[in-house]
Amino acid sequence: MKRRRRTPAERPRGLILLVKAIVLAPLLGYIVYKGVINPNTQNSESNSSEMTNFVKLNNGVQLPLIGLGVYKSTPGNETYDAVISALKLGYRHIDTAQMYQNEVDVGKAVRDSGVPRSEIFVTTKLWRSEWGHQRATSAIQASLQRLGLEYVDLLLLHCPGDAATRAETWRALEEAVTKGLIRSIGVSNFGVAHLEKLLSTAQIPPAVNQIELHPFLQWREVVGYCKEKGIVLEAYSPLVKSQKLQEPVLASMAERYQVTPAQLLIRWSLQSGFVPLPKSVNPKRQAENLDVFGFSLSDADMQTLDGLEQDLVTGWDPIRNDPV
Repeated sequence: MKRRRRTPAERPRGLILLVKAIVLAPLLGYIVYKGVINPNTQNSESNSSEMTNFVKLNNGVQLPLIGLGVYKSTPGNETYDAVISALKLGYRHIDTAQMYQNEVDVGKAVRDSGVPRSEIFVTTKLWRSEWGHQRATSAIQASLQRLGLEYVDLLLLHCPGDAATRAETWRALEEAVTKGLIRSIGVSNFGVAHLEKLLSTAQIPPAVNQIELHPFLQWREVVGYCKEKGIVLEAYSPLVKSQKLQEPVLASMAERYQVTPAQLLIRWSLQSGFVPLPKSVNPKRQAENLDVFGFSLSDADMQTLDGLEQDLVTGWDPIRNDPV
């Protein structure tokens, strides 16, 4: 006896749901990967910029909200492995510099990662020994060659450097933008006076000012000026070089939120409007540093952390020491 085929209404509902799940799964994965739905932010009280994990620079380029810093990552396997690990974990923002001497390894990891180049934001920095129009022009080409990339997403002046050649050095960066070698340009360790002088001659304003920022060093005047001018602040040493992770206020607050003190500091940075650049070559810590979108600090706790200001500079201080 020939079996009668079931009508759609008679087919098992469970089977239909299974087929739909198989068909839709790749599409849902694509949506999550592209940031339309971010699993780390669905239940958080984060603002809309965190829902996509980007901040828009003053030229329209999107900057990922958290970057991996590779300062003091040993050139060679350590840097290469750290960047590969970070990209596998979901980082899309890598911050290097000529002075770090690991651009080669960063570039190789970016190329080997399997992640499309267009989805990785690469920053490098021009060291002050390369100031001057011609030297800077050559140094930009040298960085691209070491990285093995056709373009860099962000190039920063590493510090205010030589006041006499700063304007012509900046002009070299502007020309590199025009040529398509650099998408965005900015500065690092610039104070208000340095920024005012640069803006007085710049054709392209800096998109970023990367400075040391954490609750123990807040540079409120510099921060206020940059926000007024639409300059995004990147925070290096956001974990205070681990010098304050045992601070009682941090430890007790972190326990209350069920996070690590490092995650608490990164969350403070994000809610302050900064782009933190935590450094780690340890995959476990890299993952922890990225996992900060599932909670928000209360206004009261933000005020408590804001009250920890100690003017604690853990490294160099070009903001105060470099000539205007």
